[in-house]
Amino acid sequence: MARKKLIQQLKARNPELNQSEIESIIDIFFDGITESLKKGENIEIRGLGRWQLKKLKENHSARNPATNKLIYVPERVKVKFKASKKLNKIINE
Repeated sequence: MARKKLIQQLKARNPELNQSEIESIIDIFFDGITESLKKGENIEIRGLGRWQLKKLKENHSARNPATNKLIYVPERVKVKFKASKKLNKIINE
């Protein structure tokens, strides 16, 4: 779902809020998630799921498949999302 469509759905459910207020709420929500992940914290929203960070090790012997040359891949962090049981149940109905 695109951000624009999310704003339209929230506006339909909450007609007393104007569009700039809804955009501000969405920005605050996503900024909070982003800042927490930058700090290395895991995030859990009951009924939705959990975001967690996973460190991927550096790799000295990775190969470029096009040229078959060895390349160095530095250590990095990956964000993983795990859906809650409730969300999985809703999706799989």
